[in-house]
Amino acid sequence: MRKITIAPEQQLKELKRGTVDIIPEKELLDKLKESYEKDRPLKVKFGADPSRPDIHLGHTVIIQKLKLLQDFGHDIYFLIGDFTARIGDPTGKSQTRPLLTDEEVITNAKSYTQQVSKILDMEKIKVVFNNDWLGELTPIDMIKMMAKVTVSSLLERDDFTKRYKAQEAIYMHEFAYPLMQGYDSVAIEADLELGGTDQTFNLLMGRHLQKAYQKEPQCILTMPILEGTDGVQKMSKSLDNYISLEESATDMFGKLMSISDDLMKKYYELLCRRPSEEVEAILKGLNDGSKHPMEAKKELAAEIVDYYHPAGTGAEERKKFEDRFAKNKIPDDILTVIEPAGELKVLDFLNRVEFIKSNGEGRRLMKQNAFKIDGKSYKEESFVLEAGKEYIFKLGKLRLVKIKVES
Repeated sequence: MRKITIAPEQQLKELKRGTVDIIPEKELLDKLKESYEKDRPLKVKFGADPSRPDIHLGHTVIIQKLKLLQDFGHDIYFLIGDFTARIGDPTGKSQTRPLLTDEEVITNAKSYTQQVSKILDMEKIKVVFNNDWLGELTPIDMIKMMAKVTVSSLLERDDFTKRYKAQEAIYMHEFAYPLMQGYDSVAIEADLELGGTDQTFNLLMGRHLQKAYQKEPQCILTMPILEGTDGVQKMSKSLDNYISLEESATDMFGKLMSISDDLMKKYYELLCRRPSEEVEAILKGLNDGSKHPMEAKKELAAEIVDYYHPAGTGAEERKKFEDRFAKNKIPDDILTVIEPAGELKVLDFLNRVEFIKSNGEGRRLMKQNAFKIDGKSYKEESFVLEAGKEYIFKLGKLRLVKIKVES
């Protein structure tokens, strides 16, 4: 049975959507053509970073491309850097990165692959560990590899350049990291490697070393860094602007609905799994006004929720969202608590139900008219609960709680 059934030109068109660079594009098209003609899947390399076990939608920008390549019939080499994680990737770091223990690497790798299985068919993935070949290199092998790369070329890396000019320490093992990652491509004999724009130097090192070892050089496909829900900084757990793959369906839908209309367009381009023609039509409609941004955002949010939750969950969350916000209905599954009659410290209560992380955050939201009681803005830090009554506390668009007061 034929594995590669999609014409190479169509494959390239789908792969190009949202990419920053394909290096070199003509060479990749030639590889795709040869793959199609000979029905021989390309070897596609993706290096997983086991130092980051928690995956959010920002990480899936590249993994979605792997899904596309897998659907085209190509072989995905999912590389766990168990050897290189002990060195620590210095990319983007202003200081030396801590080394991981063997136990940390294995634990993180298991968590990573479990989450990735929500996107990729892991039964068809070739999971490899670079300790299998890097751990076998002798000191002479390492010296021979180092002889193929100049120090000046390594210092061209932006992060090394900044640290060198600032007279900050750069350790020899950090120079070794891009060589090790590049040698992975030699060992796998990769045809194509994917990564973020922050990994371009390391990806090019793989291409350089393949040439040095008389191997056919890999092509490179880089994807942009996805902004988080704030629309400004890259999606990051530390910045609390992320959408985790482990989010509840309600939280995932709500966070997606909170992004700006402009950011929604980028999310369509980078996260939506529909064919390019459909995505282009949606974006065209948004730009010419024939498609309403709110409708498009609901469709995207429902679609992404369905990627990571049971089919149909997205439609359920859309209905709940519309009932809650568009039609001003109180959802049936609203959080309900029982409180005694009398004075209620509002900020303490909001902390208790985990609507805020600090009193400072609560006060800031109150000043912005984001806190309401029974539909009316409320800015005081205490509220008197009357016996036998019910109140609806609402913070922002997503957080609702019903208070039943004891008689």
